[in-house]
Amino acid sequence: MKVAFIFPGQGSQSIGMFDAWSDNHAAMQTINQASDALGQDLLSLMANGPAEDLNLTTNTQPVMLAASIAMYNAWIDAGGLVPAMMAGHSLGEYTALTAAGTLNLNDAVRLVRIRANAMQEAVPVGEGAMAAVLGLDDDAVREVCKQASNGQVVEAVNFNAPSQVVIAGHADAVDRACKIATENGARRAVALPVSAPFHSSLLAPAARVLAKALSDMHLKEPSVPVINNVDVQSPSSVSDITNALERQAWHPVRWVETIHAMKKHGITHLVECGPGKVLSGLTRRIDRDLVSLSISDPASLQATIETLQG
Repeated sequence: MKVAFIFPGQGSQSIGMFDAWSDNHAAMQTINQASDALGQDLLSLMANGPAEDLNLTTNTQPVMLAASIAMYNAWIDAGGLVPAMMAGHSLGEYTALTAAGTLNLNDAVRLVRIRANAMQEAVPVGEGAMAAVLGLDDDAVREVCKQASNGQVVEAVNFNAPSQVVIAGHADAVDRACKIATENGARRAVALPVSAPFHSSLLAPAARVLAKALSDMHLKEPSVPVINNVDVQSPSSVSDITNALERQAWHPVRWVETIHAMKKHGITHLVECGPGKVLSGLTRRIDRDLVSLSISDPASLQATIETLQG
């Protein structure tokens, strides 16, 4: 048995997602530390919302990182094993690097708030869009984007699972791509409720902001290999990690390849650590031979410990 941890990204947040952890000292200590670092009551935001505030990119990214790290710290505090490898989906890559000690928690929540604001400011609200295309293979989606571009940007940006690809770019081009995808046999092409075309080349300006922010922080080599989204590699040098984070904002999330790479490294069990179970569902679609587990509350933490102890 060889275990990897994976951390969710934006979109898995919900009101009440942290309520079950109120009696867990390690988890609460983490949230309180993150709240102090940001000067914002993250616990109240998770418990009470309102939803429109929780779903603001500038809030969602630090909240998801803090909640996921809190659950990971609770796992370690309960005697859970240190995973052999880690990865995270988009924002979750920052969580993985925090869990691996590359970033400290205070820097991490501040950094992802800077990232969130930079990604939002790169494209004015309303000019960009994202959509999920279901039922076409990767190459077919790329061809659809090519046909729909018409001088604008529309690109495949999240390769989440077989026949599940997210596209992003200019709103008009994304709309055209959805229509072409449906005409070419896609089961569905669904607009996503997001405020920016994340991971498209339109987000290149965000990379420059991230580069400056990262240069002001002290990063360390990870204690556990972290497979990145942009290259599907696990660099150990701080300069390579920093470079990958800068490019990640405006390059595709290669999640299917990430899961395949973990299996090639001998991983047999994947534990999603954080609110929701989106990644666990994707794991089952990508490779049913991998054992998919999740930690989102104290009960699932205990169940995962018992499963892995056999």
